Amino acid sequence: GNKSEGLPTMGEMSVGQRGSVFPLMKPTLFLLAAGMGSRYGGLKQLDGLGPNGETIMDYSIYDAIQAGFGKIVWVIRKDFEEQFRAQILSKYEGVIPCELCFQGIDSLPEGFKCPEGRVKPWGTNHAVLMGKDVIKEPFAVINCDDFYGRDAFMSIGKYLSNLPEGSKNKYAMVGFRCCNTLSENGSVARGVCMYDNNRHLVDVVERTEILRQADKDNAICYKDEQGEWIPLDENVPVSMNMWGFTPDYFEYSEAEFKAFLSDPKNMENLKAEFFIPLMVNKLIKSGTATVEVLDTTSVWFGVTYAADRQATVDRIAQLVADGVYPNKLF
Repeated sequence: GNKSEGLPTMGEMSVGQRGSVFPLMKPTLFLLAAGMGSRYGGLKQLDGLGPNGETIMDYSIYDAIQAGFGKIVWVIRKDFEEQFRAQILSKYEGVIPCELCFQGIDSLPEGFKCPEGRVKPWGTNHAVLMGKDVIKEPFAVINCDDFYGRDAFMSIGKYLSNLPEGSKNKYAMVGFRCCNTLSENGSVARGVCMYDNNRHLVDVVERTEILRQADKDNAICYKDEQGEWIPLDENVPVSMNMWGFTPDYFEYSEAEFKAFLSDPKNMENLKAEFFIPLMVNKLIKSGTATVEVLDTTSVWFGVTYAADRQATVDRIAQLVADGVYPNKLF
Protein backbone atom coordinates (compact mmCIF):
# COMPACT_ATOMS: atom_id res chain seq x y z
CA GLY A 1 0.00 0.00 0.00
CA ASN A 2 1.00 3.62 0.35
CA LYS A 3 2.31 3.03 3.83
CA SER A 4 5.69 4.66 3.35
CA GLU A 5 4.82 7.04 0.55
CA GLY A 6 6.94 10.15 0.77
CA LEU A 7 8.54 9.05 4.05
CA PRO A 8 12.33 9.03 4.26
CA THR A 9 13.91 5.63 4.77
CA MET A 10 15.35 4.85 8.17
CA GLY A 11 18.88 4.42 6.90
CA GLU A 12 19.25 7.63 4.93
CA MET A 13 22.88 8.65 4.83
CA SER A 14 24.51 11.99 4.48
CA VAL A 15 27.88 12.51 2.86
CA GLY A 16 30.22 14.45 5.12
CA GLN A 17 33.42 16.32 4.41
CA ARG A 18 36.11 14.40 2.53
CA GLY A 19 33.37 12.13 1.23
CA SER A 20 32.98 10.15 4.45
CA VAL A 21 29.50 8.73 4.89
CA PHE A 22 27.85 8.88 8.30
CA PRO A 23 24.26 8.30 9.40
CA LEU A 24 22.33 11.50 9.93
CA MET A 25 21.85 12.33 13.58
CA LYS A 26 18.08 12.02 13.57
CA PRO A 27 16.29 13.84 16.36
CA THR A 28 13.63 12.20 18.52
CA LEU A 29 10.07 13.45 18.96
CA PHE A 30 8.98 13.36 22.61
CA LEU A 31 5.22 13.57 23.13
CA LEU A 32 3.75 14.60 26.46
CA ALA A 33 0.68 12.37 26.77
CA ALA A 34 0.30 11.89 30.52
CA GLY A 35 -2.30 14.63 31.01
CA MET A 36 -6.02 14.13 30.79
CA GLY A 37 -7.23 17.37 29.16
CA SER A 38 -9.25 18.63 32.11
CA ARG A 39 -11.07 21.41 30.25
CA TYR A 40 -12.14 19.18 27.40
CA GLY A 41 -12.98 16.02 29.30
CA GLY A 42 -12.07 12.48 28.31
CA LEU A 43 -8.95 11.13 26.66
CA LYS A 44 -8.74 13.72 23.93
CA GLN A 45 -5.40 12.24 22.86
CA LEU A 46 -7.41 9.31 21.46
CA ASP A 47 -10.22 11.31 19.89
CA GLY A 48 -10.42 10.48 16.18
CA LEU A 49 -10.63 13.74 14.22
CA GLY A 50 -9.26 12.75 10.80
CA PRO A 51 -11.18 11.03 7.95
CA ASN A 52 -10.13 7.56 9.18
CA GLY A 53 -10.25 8.30 12.89
CA GLU A 54 -6.74 9.79 12.99
CA THR A 55 -5.87 11.66 16.18
CA ILE A 56 -4.13 15.05 16.25
CA MET A 57 -1.08 13.12 17.44
CA ASP A 58 -1.05 11.03 14.24
CA TYR A 59 -0.69 14.20 12.17
CA SER A 60 2.16 15.40 14.39
CA ILE A 61 3.99 12.11 13.95
CA TYR A 62 3.43 12.12 10.19
CA ASP A 63 4.79 15.69 9.99
CA ALA A 64 7.75 14.78 12.22
CA ILE A 65 8.71 11.85 9.97
CA GLN A 66 8.53 14.18 6.96
CA ALA A 67 10.81 16.59 8.87
CA GLY A 68 13.50 13.94 9.47
CA PHE A 69 12.76 12.72 13.01
CA GLY A 70 13.92 9.15 13.59
CA LYS A 71 12.22 7.96 16.78
CA ILE A 72 9.04 8.64 18.74
CA VAL A 73 8.89 8.55 22.54
CA TRP A 74 5.74 9.08 24.61
CA VAL A 75 5.43 9.79 28.29
CA ILE A 76 2.14 8.37 29.54
CA ARG A 77 0.55 7.22 32.78
CA LYS A 78 1.34 3.60 33.62
CA ASP A 79 -2.35 2.66 34.07
CA PHE A 80 -3.00 3.77 30.50
CA GLU A 81 -0.31 1.54 28.97
CA GLU A 82 -2.39 -1.37 27.69
CA GLN A 83 -4.97 0.84 25.96
CA PHE A 84 -2.16 2.99 24.56
CA ARG A 85 -0.22 0.06 23.12
CA ALA A 86 -3.35 -1.37 21.50
CA GLN A 87 -4.76 1.87 20.12
CA ILE A 88 -1.66 3.91 19.39
CA LEU A 89 1.62 1.99 19.20
CA SER A 90 0.25 -0.77 17.00
CA LYS A 91 -0.32 1.84 14.26
CA TYR A 92 3.35 2.75 13.96
CA GLU A 93 4.88 -0.72 13.95
CA GLY A 94 7.25 -0.92 11.01
CA VAL A 95 6.89 2.81 10.33
CA ILE A 96 9.23 4.32 12.95
CA PRO A 97 10.89 3.11 16.19
CA CYS A 98 8.75 3.89 19.25
CA GLU A 99 9.29 3.83 23.02
CA LEU A 100 7.24 4.55 26.12
CA CYS A 101 8.20 6.04 29.45
CA PHE A 102 5.92 6.71 32.40
CA GLN A 103 5.07 9.66 34.62
CA GLY A 104 3.64 8.94 38.05
CA ILE A 105 3.37 11.15 41.11
CA ASP A 106 5.75 8.73 42.84
CA SER A 107 8.44 9.04 40.13
CA LEU A 108 10.71 11.13 42.36
CA PRO A 109 14.48 11.32 42.87
CA GLU A 110 15.95 9.16 45.62
CA GLY A 111 15.28 10.51 49.10
CA PHE A 112 12.00 12.27 48.21
CA LYS A 113 8.52 11.05 49.02
CA CYS A 114 5.24 12.15 47.46
CA PRO A 115 3.27 14.22 49.99
CA GLU A 116 0.12 12.59 51.31
CA GLY A 117 -3.02 13.71 49.49
CA ARG A 118 -1.27 14.74 46.28
CA VAL A 119 -3.09 13.52 43.15
CA LYS A 120 -1.92 16.08 40.59
CA PRO A 121 1.09 15.19 38.38
CA TRP A 122 4.23 17.26 38.94
CA GLY A 123 3.99 19.25 35.69
CA THR A 124 5.39 19.35 32.16
CA ASN A 125 9.09 19.44 33.02
CA HIS A 126 8.69 16.49 35.38
CA ALA A 127 7.13 14.68 32.40
CA VAL A 128 10.16 15.62 30.27
CA LEU A 129 12.49 14.26 32.96
CA MET A 130 10.89 10.82 32.57
CA GLY A 131 12.59 10.47 29.16
CA LYS A 132 16.14 10.66 30.47
CA ASP A 133 16.88 6.92 30.18
CA VAL A 134 15.46 6.47 26.68
CA ILE A 135 16.52 9.69 24.89
CA LYS A 136 20.21 10.06 24.07
CA GLU A 137 19.97 12.40 21.06
CA PRO A 138 18.62 15.92 20.34
CA PHE A 139 14.86 15.91 20.84
CA ALA A 140 11.75 18.02 20.39
CA VAL A 141 9.06 18.15 23.07
CA ILE A 142 5.42 18.69 22.10
CA ASN A 143 1.94 18.34 23.57
CA CYS A 144 0.15 15.38 22.04
CA ASP A 145 -3.15 17.24 21.62
CA ASP A 146 -2.01 20.34 19.74
CA PHE A 147 -1.96 20.52 15.95
CA TYR A 148 1.35 22.24 15.20
CA GLY A 149 1.54 21.99 11.41
CA ARG A 150 4.20 20.82 8.95
CA ASP A 151 6.19 24.08 8.84
CA ALA A 152 6.69 24.05 12.62
CA PHE A 153 8.12 20.51 12.50
CA MET A 154 10.36 21.41 9.56
CA SER A 155 11.66 24.38 11.52
CA ILE A 156 12.55 22.48 14.72
CA GLY A 157 13.65 19.34 12.83
CA LYS A 158 16.16 21.34 10.81
CA TYR A 159 17.48 23.10 13.92
CA LEU A 160 18.03 19.84 15.83
CA SER A 161 19.48 17.92 12.86
CA ASN A 162 22.04 20.65 12.26
CA LEU A 163 23.41 20.69 15.81
CA PRO A 164 27.04 19.52 15.98
CA GLU A 165 27.44 16.14 17.63
CA GLY A 166 27.69 16.37 21.42
CA SER A 167 26.15 19.84 21.35
CA LYS A 168 25.08 21.27 24.72
CA ASN A 169 23.27 24.32 26.08
CA LYS A 170 21.90 25.44 22.70
CA TYR A 171 18.18 24.90 22.74
CA ALA A 172 15.31 26.16 20.62
CA MET A 173 11.63 26.93 20.83
CA VAL A 174 9.15 27.33 18.00
CA GLY A 175 7.54 30.75 18.38
CA PHE A 176 4.10 30.73 16.79
CA ARG A 177 2.73 34.07 15.62
CA CYS A 178 0.08 34.97 18.17
CA CYS A 179 -2.59 35.60 15.50
CA ASN A 180 -2.17 31.96 14.35
CA THR A 181 -2.97 30.45 17.77
CA LEU A 182 -6.36 31.80 18.86
CA SER A 183 -9.64 29.95 19.49
CA GLU A 184 -13.02 31.19 18.23
CA ASN A 185 -14.62 29.77 21.36
CA GLY A 186 -12.96 31.61 24.19
CA SER A 187 -9.69 32.96 25.51
CA VAL A 188 -6.45 31.01 25.36
CA ALA A 189 -3.41 30.90 27.64
CA ARG A 190 -0.07 31.47 25.90
CA GLY A 191 3.53 32.11 26.90
CA VAL A 192 4.35 35.47 25.29
CA CYS A 193 8.03 35.53 24.30
CA MET A 194 10.60 38.33 24.39
CA TYR A 195 13.85 37.80 22.50
CA ASP A 196 17.08 39.71 21.78
CA ASN A 197 18.78 40.67 18.50
CA ASN A 198 20.07 37.10 18.05
CA ARG A 199 16.51 35.78 18.40
CA HIS A 200 17.57 34.28 21.71
CA LEU A 201 14.77 34.00 24.23
CA VAL A 202 14.98 36.52 27.07
CA ASP A 203 11.69 35.81 28.85
CA VAL A 204 8.42 33.91 28.59
CA VAL A 205 5.48 35.55 30.33
CA GLU A 206 2.43 33.36 30.80
CA ARG A 207 -0.73 35.27 29.83
CA THR A 208 -3.75 33.24 30.88
CA GLU A 209 -6.40 35.18 28.91
CA ILE A 210 -5.72 36.20 25.31
CA LEU A 211 -8.44 36.94 22.76
CA ARG A 212 -9.60 39.36 20.06
CA GLN A 213 -11.48 42.33 21.50
CA ALA A 214 -14.28 43.67 19.31
CA ASP A 215 -14.32 46.99 21.19
CA LYS A 216 -10.58 47.48 20.59
CA ASP A 217 -10.73 47.41 16.77
CA ASN A 218 -10.66 43.61 16.94
CA ALA A 219 -7.09 43.75 18.25
CA ILE A 220 -5.56 40.77 20.05
CA CYS A 221 -5.43 41.66 23.76
CA TYR A 222 -4.38 40.01 26.99
CA LYS A 223 -5.81 40.65 30.43
CA ASP A 224 -3.16 42.00 32.80
CA GLU A 225 -2.89 41.62 36.58
CA GLN A 226 -5.20 44.64 37.07
CA GLY A 227 -7.90 43.19 34.80
CA GLU A 228 -7.11 45.65 31.99
CA TRP A 229 -7.08 44.46 28.37
CA ILE A 230 -3.70 45.30 26.81
CA PRO A 231 -3.19 45.04 23.00
CA LEU A 232 -0.63 42.52 21.71
CA ASP A 233 1.14 42.61 18.36
CA GLU A 234 -0.46 40.18 15.85
CA ASN A 235 2.90 38.48 15.18
CA VAL A 236 4.40 38.45 18.68
CA PRO A 237 5.87 34.94 19.13
CA VAL A 238 4.07 32.77 21.66
CA SER A 239 5.07 29.41 23.07
CA MET A 240 2.87 26.44 22.23
CA ASN A 241 5.11 24.08 24.20
CA MET A 242 7.21 23.04 21.20
CA TRP A 243 10.80 22.93 22.44
CA GLY A 244 14.10 21.59 21.13
CA PHE A 245 16.63 20.26 23.66
CA THR A 246 19.79 18.15 23.85
CA PRO A 247 20.23 15.41 26.51
CA ASP A 248 22.17 17.70 28.89
CA TYR A 249 18.78 19.31 29.59
CA PHE A 250 17.87 16.21 31.64
CA GLU A 251 20.78 16.77 34.05
CA TYR A 252 19.80 20.39 34.68
CA SER A 253 16.18 19.37 35.12
CA GLU A 254 17.02 16.67 37.63
CA ALA A 255 19.09 19.04 39.75
CA GLU A 256 16.43 21.74 39.57
CA PHE A 257 13.62 19.30 40.38
CA LYS A 258 15.47 18.28 43.56
CA ALA A 259 15.70 21.97 44.50
CA PHE A 260 12.00 22.35 43.70
CA LEU A 261 11.09 19.39 45.96
CA SER A 262 13.38 20.64 48.73
CA ASP A 263 11.35 23.86 48.96
CA PRO A 264 8.75 23.25 51.69
CA LYS A 265 6.16 25.45 49.99
CA ASN A 266 6.19 23.21 46.91
CA MET A 267 5.63 20.18 49.13
CA GLU A 268 2.82 21.85 51.09
CA ASN A 269 1.04 23.07 47.96
CA LEU A 270 -0.44 19.85 46.54
CA LYS A 271 -0.90 21.58 43.17
CA ALA A 272 2.62 23.01 42.76
CA GLU A 273 4.02 22.08 39.34
CA PHE A 274 7.46 21.97 37.75
CA PHE A 275 6.88 23.55 34.33
CA ILE A 276 9.15 23.68 31.26
CA PRO A 277 9.17 27.54 31.10
CA LEU A 278 10.21 27.62 34.77
CA MET A 279 13.26 25.49 33.97
CA VAL A 280 14.05 27.28 30.71
CA ASN A 281 13.83 30.71 32.36
CA LYS A 282 16.23 29.55 35.05
CA LEU A 283 18.80 28.38 32.45
CA ILE A 284 18.62 31.52 30.31
CA LYS A 285 18.62 33.93 33.26
CA SER A 286 21.74 32.26 34.69
CA GLY A 287 23.45 32.34 31.27
CA THR A 288 23.77 28.54 31.28
CA ALA A 289 21.93 28.02 28.00
CA THR A 290 20.49 29.93 25.05
CA VAL A 291 17.11 29.22 23.47
CA GLU A 292 16.69 30.32 19.88
CA VAL A 293 13.16 31.43 18.98
CA LEU A 294 12.35 29.82 15.62
CA ASP A 295 9.69 31.46 13.47
CA THR A 296 6.92 29.45 11.83
CA THR A 297 4.06 30.27 9.48
CA SER A 298 2.14 27.24 10.78
CA VAL A 299 -1.36 27.89 12.04
CA TRP A 300 -1.87 26.13 15.35
CA PHE A 301 -5.17 24.56 16.20
CA GLY A 302 -6.32 22.28 18.94
CA VAL A 303 -9.23 21.29 21.04
CA THR A 304 -9.07 23.61 24.02
CA TYR A 305 -12.86 23.67 24.34
CA ALA A 306 -15.34 20.94 23.35
CA ALA A 307 -16.81 23.46 20.86
CA ASP A 308 -13.44 23.53 19.03
CA ARG A 309 -13.84 19.90 18.00
CA GLN A 310 -15.96 20.36 14.86
CA ALA A 311 -13.80 23.24 13.58
CA THR A 312 -10.74 21.00 14.00
CA VAL A 313 -12.39 18.13 12.11
CA ASP A 314 -13.29 20.57 9.30
CA ARG A 315 -9.77 22.01 9.11
CA ILE A 316 -8.18 18.58 8.91
CA ALA A 317 -10.67 17.57 6.18
CA GLN A 318 -9.68 20.71 4.26
CA LEU A 319 -5.94 19.92 4.59
CA VAL A 320 -6.63 16.40 3.25
CA ALA A 321 -8.72 17.85 0.40
CA ASP A 322 -5.85 20.26 -0.40
CA GLY A 323 -3.43 17.34 -0.63
CA VAL A 324 -1.32 18.37 2.39
CA TYR A 325 -2.03 14.97 3.98
CA PRO A 326 -3.01 11.66 2.43
CA ASN A 327 -6.52 10.44 3.24
CA LYS A 328 -5.04 7.59 5.31
CA LEU A 329 -1.86 8.44 7.20
CA PHE A 330 -0.47 5.08 8.32
